[in-house]
Amino acid sequence: MNPADEILDVVDENDQVVDRCRRGEVYARGLRHRCVFVQARDASGRLFVHRRTDTKPVFPALYDMFVGGVVGAGESYDEAALREAEEELGVSGLPRPAFLFKFLYDDGAGRSWWSAVYEVRCELPVQPQAEEVQWHAFLPEEEVEGRLGSWEWVPDGLAAYERLRAFRAGP
Repeated sequence: MNPADEILDVVDENDQVVDRCRRGEVYARGLRHRCVFVQARDASGRLFVHRRTDTKPVFPALYDMFVGGVVGAGESYDEAALREAEEELGVSGLPRPAFLFKFLYDDGAGRSWWSAVYEVRCELPVQPQAEEVQWHAFLPEEEVEGRLGSWEWVPDGLAAYERLRAFRAGP
């Protein structure tokens, strides 16, 4: 199936479903929907970082420190987190990602989605989808931190990462 034909739940500011539309229409009209962000670490605790292909419809050729994507119509955040992590890492049998928190991403320019953030340990050899990932590596978190100002990151992933740092730091 063409990804633009995938059916997504359209949600309101309270994350309540108000409609269902094709993904292409959701993107074209800037309708609020649901996404998952999964931070994957290897056995050594390094973060999976990748650069998106230049053919991605949203944020092409930018770096990301999460795997994930849209939540399909009728799909739970938890189901989407596992599905997207396995798809993007190119593995099967991944442990169920642990839910951490949810936030409303809104760039003020028509891109808005409810974002559920998860984490997972991936001790399997990864084989990311070539049509989605043009480069990848597991990097120490200090290296990721050092590249925040020099690499061009997806803005929603960067927002999720900043919230995750605050979440881990506590009150």
